[in-house]
Parts: sequence; structure tokens; C-alpha cells
Amino acid sequence: MAEQKEQQAMRVDGALLRELAALLSANDLTEIEVEDGDRKIRVARHALPAGGQAAANFAPPPAAPAIAAAPAAESAPIAANAIRSPMVGTAYLSGEPGSDPFIKVGDKVKPGDTLLIIEAMKVMNPIQAPVSGTVKDILIADGQPVEFGEAMMIIQ
Repeated sequence: MAEQKEQQAMRVDGALLRELAALLSANDLTEIEVEDGDRKIRVARHALPAGGQAAANFAPPPAAPAIAAAPAAESAPIAANAIRSPMVGTAYLSGEPGSDPFIKVGDKVKPGDTLLIIEAMKVMNPIQAPVSGTVKDILIADGQPVEFGEAMMIIQ
């Protein structure tokens, strides 16, 4: 019976865990989750209690301290037509450093036009316009880390 439980246990890919942990640190994230079929891996780091120490040598580093409250203008609700990040990664507004951005405020776009690229786990993922319209606002900077679901731009 013990052998059955061992065979049913998920095999952990150490290289993938290290890569996710590096992505977590490089983008100053507190949590990342990857799902592949019935395999799901979640890597998170949490702040240690004041004066506390890690319980094990493999404990993740403490999270960065909380940032002061954002100005009121930034806390305004984002429009329902915002283009949101489909993944965690680093957003790039152009195809390569120093080149013109894919789009600018005021540009007209149609479905399928490339808006930006998100680099996730060393893969460049083009993010395309889901609708036709005019770019009203770009809410991120080139090279900025983005979270899943984060508003990146508004198209009307």
C-alpha cells in the first residue's frame, strides 16, 4: 500500500521550481502558479513575523515591505474595457530595445494587432487586441513586471 501512495504522488520538477522561484524574485512577486493538465505548482513567499526566523533552510526570502497607499488618482476603478494581463511576466511595449512601440495612445487597432509582448519563463508572448478601437491609455511602462489580471491599457 505504501508503494501505491508513492506511485500516485506527484513528481516535483526541481528545475521548474527553481525557475519559478527566480521569476518570483526577478519580478518582485509574492506568488506564482502554473497549471499543466492535472499538475499544478504554486510557489509563494511570505513575510516573516517581526523578529521571527525561518523554520527551515529552504524557506523563501521575506517579501518586500508594503508600499505606502497609492494616490487617489491611481486607486480609481479601471474601465471594464481594459486589456488585462493573461499571465505573470515582464511587459514590453516594443519588439526590441530602442525600437518604436507596437502602439501609442491615439492609435487605432483591430482584432489581432499586437499591442505588447509579455515575457514569461523566457518565452515572448505577443498580446493581441481582442477588439477594434482606439488606444485611450497605456497603464504600464516598458519593461514593467505585470501580474495576472492587471490592467495594462484601455481601448475604446
